[in-house]
Amino acid sequence: MSFFSLVKKEIKELLTPSTILPMIITVFLFVALGNAFGNIAEEVEKKQDIGLINCDNGIFSDIAVQEIEKFANIKYEGKDEGEIDKVLNEFKDKIICIIFIPSNFSENIDSSKQAEIKIYWLVKGLGLGDIVSSAFFDNVFATISNKISSEIIEKNGINSTNVLLPLAKKEITILKNNEIEGISPQMLSNFLYSQSVTIPIVMMIIIMMSGGMVISSMGMEKENKTLETLLTLPIRRSEIVVGKITGSAVVGLMMATIYMIGFGYYINSFQASSQIKLADYGLNLSGYDYLLIALSVFLALTSALAMCVVLGVFAKNYKSAQTLTLPLSMLALIPMFLIMFKDFETMPALLKIILFIIPFSHPMMAPRFLLFNNYFMVIAGIAYVAIFSIIFMLIAVKIFNTDKLITGT
Repeated sequence: MSFFSLVKKEIKELLTPSTILPMIITVFLFVALGNAFGNIAEEVEKKQDIGLINCDNGIFSDIAVQEIEKFANIKYEGKDEGEIDKVLNEFKDKIICIIFIPSNFSENIDSSKQAEIKIYWLVKGLGLGDIVSSAFFDNVFATISNKISSEIIEKNGINSTNVLLPLAKKEITILKNNEIEGISPQMLSNFLYSQSVTIPIVMMIIIMMSGGMVISSMGMEKENKTLETLLTLPIRRSEIVVGKITGSAVVGLMMATIYMIGFGYYINSFQASSQIKLADYGLNLSGYDYLLIALSVFLALTSALAMCVVLGVFAKNYKSAQTLTLPLSMLALIPMFLIMFKDFETMPALLKIILFIIPFSHPMMAPRFLLFNNYFMVIAGIAYVAIFSIIFMLIAVKIFNTDKLITGT
């Protein structure tokens, strides 16, 4: 058996319906959820269909109606309070609410009293998609209040802008010697949310799944006695180890790509569109940066698989192999949570050391380092993970040359 035949065998054994089906289902689930949340966001932003009963003929009710027309489609417009029941019966499935402006609306404002607008919400269900549209009137109400306040102030010959907005806020965020004007830390966090969350979670999933497949595969080979047959073939033990890792890495990278697309689509459904481009502030990744990230991901996956081959030696059968994935899972979960909530630069020295030692941390941190041109940490991480992978490969080869592979002790 040649090396490439061994790699092909490993890929065929790992790409079974039991591994492919969960991948496809998970991706479709991410896409479906992304579409669902994206549709909810679009529902909030689009003009809503409403009914309007305006019993007032004053200037302030006219202002209110003009602002309402900017945010909503008025499907029914009346001038008598008695029409509310008619609208409820005839338009209950076509509109989300009825806005009622009483006859004393403008009179109360002119008398320095608080005017009132009634809203009859037509709730069709208690699901998130059913009640979210009610949020649109918050903006309408605030705009109407500002317009009416401006009208009152302008009557007295005063500039309403200076009264209503006496302060102007100009934000400048200084991050790692980069001066970013017009963006707050919260806005910056929202822009970087996708890369801060997607890569750590996808890396954690891939390491746990591909690692579990390798260990389980070795457990099955021992249980079915196929591993003993493989060891009798005229091929070097080192080629068996490298073949297993290469085959698993190919499958792992396929999974990483598929999950990255699906999960990325899901995460991006939460991102609000913005006219601000981080590239204008020098915060962007080049093609060279993406190559470094891909190399970091590949080496981290290789190191995980090399560890799994060593752990798989101790699996006596398929059942016992399941428990051996726990150490790997913990090593994938720890950096994921740390990197999602803290920046490497702001961590205590001890946490930095722990994070650097865990090989799976480096592809999770690489995008953030590269955004700020910290190539030293990325290249140092790649070198460390490469050395880590080679060491575990050598350990695996050494074990494969002993009886421990068969006895598991």
